[in-house]
Amino acid sequence: MSRHDAAAGHADVILAGAGPVGLFLAAELRAGGADVLVLERLTEPTGESRASVLHARTMEIFADRGLLPKLGDLPAVGPGHFGGLRLDLAEADPDHPYAGQWECLQYHLETELERHALDLGARIRRGHTVTGLRQTADRVHVDVRGPGGRGHRLTAAYLVGCDGEDSTVRGLGGFEFAGREADRVMLRADVAGLDIDDRRLKRYPAGIATAYRRPDGTTRLMVHRHGEQPTGDVTFSQVAAAWSAVTGEDIGHGRALWLNRFGNASRQATEYRRGRVLLAGDAAHRQMPVGGQAVNLGLQDAADLGPKLARVVTGQAAPRLLDTYHAERHPAGAHTLANIRAQAHLLFGPDEVTALREVFGELLEFATVRRHLARTISGLDAAAPPPRPAPDTRPHSSHTHLPGRSTVDRLTDKTALVTGSSRGIGRATAIRLAREGALVAVHYAANDEAADDTVRLIEKEGGSAFKVRAELGVPGDVHELFLGLERGLKERIGETRLDILVNNAAVTSTGSAPEDLTPEEFDRYFAVNAKAPYFIVQRALEQMPAGGRIVNITTGVTRTSVPDQVAYAMTKGAVEQLTFQLARTLAPRGITINSVAPGITDNGGAVFDNPQAVEAMARFSAFNRVGEAGDVADVITFLTTDEARWITGAFVDATGGTLLG
Repeated sequence: MSRHDAAAGHADVILAGAGPVGLFLAAELRAGGADVLVLERLTEPTGESRASVLHARTMEIFADRGLLPKLGDLPAVGPGHFGGLRLDLAEADPDHPYAGQWECLQYHLETELERHALDLGARIRRGHTVTGLRQTADRVHVDVRGPGGRGHRLTAAYLVGCDGEDSTVRGLGGFEFAGREADRVMLRADVAGLDIDDRRLKRYPAGIATAYRRPDGTTRLMVHRHGEQPTGDVTFSQVAAAWSAVTGEDIGHGRALWLNRFGNASRQATEYRRGRVLLAGDAAHRQMPVGGQAVNLGLQDAADLGPKLARVVTGQAAPRLLDTYHAERHPAGAHTLANIRAQAHLLFGPDEVTALREVFGELLEFATVRRHLARTISGLDAAAPPPRPAPDTRPHSSHTHLPGRSTVDRLTDKTALVTGSSRGIGRATAIRLAREGALVAVHYAANDEAADDTVRLIEKEGGSAFKVRAELGVPGDVHELFLGLERGLKERIGETRLDILVNNAAVTSTGSAPEDLTPEEFDRYFAVNAKAPYFIVQRALEQMPAGGRIVNITTGVTRTSVPDQVAYAMTKGAVEQLTFQLARTLAPRGITINSVAPGITDNGGAVFDNPQAVEAMARFSAFNRVGEAGDVADVITFLTTDEARWITGAFVDATGGTLLG
């Protein structure tokens, strides 16, 4: 039974459109515990199959959802193409279980996705057309015209337009649909009773033609005649005339089963979310359906949006999680549209494009080029969407922790900066803060790839993060750091508020003897480890509201004698004094500031790959093991929550009992 009054039509999410994207999104939302209502203007499925191919990423997603057995034994289609030039999509990743392309006619796909969504509890109303919408602070009100022309109003937390390239929701929602309309048109038909040679987007002097005979004897035809822009309803005589003009072959004796046309329009919504209204599939982007990319792109939109929107409406995530849908899928869509425009030029271009095709054909002789293009078309070049969450039937107010997944409650709507968070304790802390609901700025000095990995790990779990680059310990370091931080915050939440600061970045000691330390090394230690944290705190306090949290990472070496670490220990002692001296000053604002001291902690360094070294280091801990980054990150995270509001100015020993003696 739905949590909502089904008779009144209320739902967590209303979806407009029961095509493949809308039906798959409905299933994803239901699997995540959301109540879903699908509105479809057509009273019955069309039985048409505009799309017919699934690519590797989509197959991977369907396998993860357990959908492939329901779709049956899908035949491999064989090599694909790029702009009509042969390209084997299996080269995208020879080890991928679904590399290549697989035939799945749209009608069959829709039938199984609808059955799947209904089995999960989605409600689908056919013969219902969206005619208006209005957003309020906590709902979206949707005007609907039902069978017989009777109008009524439904409400939901969110509305998603999956209603195709002429999307009503997109228009009513005020989305900008940037790009250009088609100036080339191809006629398309499924025809019975033909016996002609197969060909793939073959260029003729008068145009382009494709013929593909399916196992059931039906032939899929596509034809473009140069200089011809057919309008109105497509007729078989129109297709036969164009085919004859381009190829010289007579197909007039065939029997048309389905007819349509498509063009080379290229448009994309400039934003995939406006408040409580979102777009997916062709409602978000219109492109020439070459090589099956259109339907695959839309299904991958749904795979990204579904788990995120389910978490939001079931109270497991803050609404800003939905901004990551645009952040991830808009670039993926733009990239796909760009490669389709390139293919359209190779296909439809005049005779002058022949030289370009020849050069492109030469490039395709290189395996790296083929792999790159095959991955692009297959969707494997984009980040994999988040795994679908297990069904969640808890009340919306519940905040039970799910191991390995985001709790997203204690720090919901908080922002955080973690310096030095591209690896080690910093990375683990950034991930845990994001799990609790914080938007995390991942600071790093030089390693772009490591910072990207941290952000990717956070977003894979449904969290929100962005990276900020700044080298500490050099002139202008804090200014550069906060320029990037404020820009990232402004883009995502519309303000520069910073609720949590974790000063983690530091230059660690190489263990040199005190007599070998140079003045330059000494200055470097203090610049990065003491001076930078001081002025980062100073700057952060300008934009930190009441109830803010500051955690400074120090070390157990300040409490035990390790002469080879003397300079490092001196810098961390300074950080502890910063914490101690500021605690009373910040308390009237409700801001806490504390120091956390790790002990020997596995930060991924080479020494931790040496079993003998690890065994020796483990003896220093009361638990007889080396610390993990997560052990310390959990302590830091606790100090950023409301539960730690009565702790300030403290030195927190997170050494695993190393200082017990």
